[in-house]
Amino acid sequence: MAAMSMLVRTAPLRFPAVLSAALAVLLAAPAVGASGLRDRAADARPLVAVAANFADVVTELAAAFAASTGHELRITTGSTGKLYAQIKAGAPYDILLSADEITPERLENEGAGVPGTRFAYAYGRLVLWSSDPSRVTLDGVAALRSLERGHLAIANPELAPYGRAARETLESLGLWDRLQPRIVMGQNIGQAHSLVASGAADLGLVALSALKGPRAPARSSHWEVPGHLHRPIRQDAVLLSHGASNDAARAFLAYLASPPARAVIARHGYATAPGS
Repeated sequence: MAAMSMLVRTAPLRFPAVLSAALAVLLAAPAVGASGLRDRAADARPLVAVAANFADVVTELAAAFAASTGHELRITTGSTGKLYAQIKAGAPYDILLSADEITPERLENEGAGVPGTRFAYAYGRLVLWSSDPSRVTLDGVAALRSLERGHLAIANPELAPYGRAARETLESLGLWDRLQPRIVMGQNIGQAHSLVASGAADLGLVALSALKGPRAPARSSHWEVPGHLHRPIRQDAVLLSHGASNDAARAFLAYLASPPARAVIARHGYATAPGS
């Protein structure tokens, strides 16, 4: 509990109202003495299941969290669908950082998530991107309308939140039917990004975070899709039943909602509230 107290003292408690209830539950962890918490840390490192699109961010957050609290995390990444299947099969994950808001709610309803601990830790941003530095200008709609040849890569709208947002964007612009012959799909947003990076597609509706990470291309062009053209790409976190009594897991979720963590998340190309 000592680490939790330190976070409360050093971070202004100006969380959005939607986080307050979740944090109240997280902070209600059983009290543990400082020396006892340190002794238990090595044996109770939380195992965090993280959506692949957030892998780079959580690595940076984990280092900052360890520096602040002494708690180390174990991290595994994958598609949200696969992580869900592993959780249902008994994988000993303590926390899920999902690529959507549906999966954590489903886990909570199914008894695998701790009630009251879900909250939105990030909102994805969609961009129209080309590896050609001159292909996408400030008028991204014009770039889409001019696609007479070649291909537009998107993630599968039936499987991926970014794919759903891509389809909604094209429908909002009245371009979904017109561009159907030009669309190629990846199973997830990473595959859609790869289709553009490899030259298999001329344009792609991909995640802004992919253009902010360490593997971002040196030269390219992009246009950030206005948020009103699609529903928010909300990514929720949830404490899983396996981690219900893990103080470090609860501390990390509280840290994830803190201003320092939210600044890191924003720097990687995510919003921390709709439109932010």
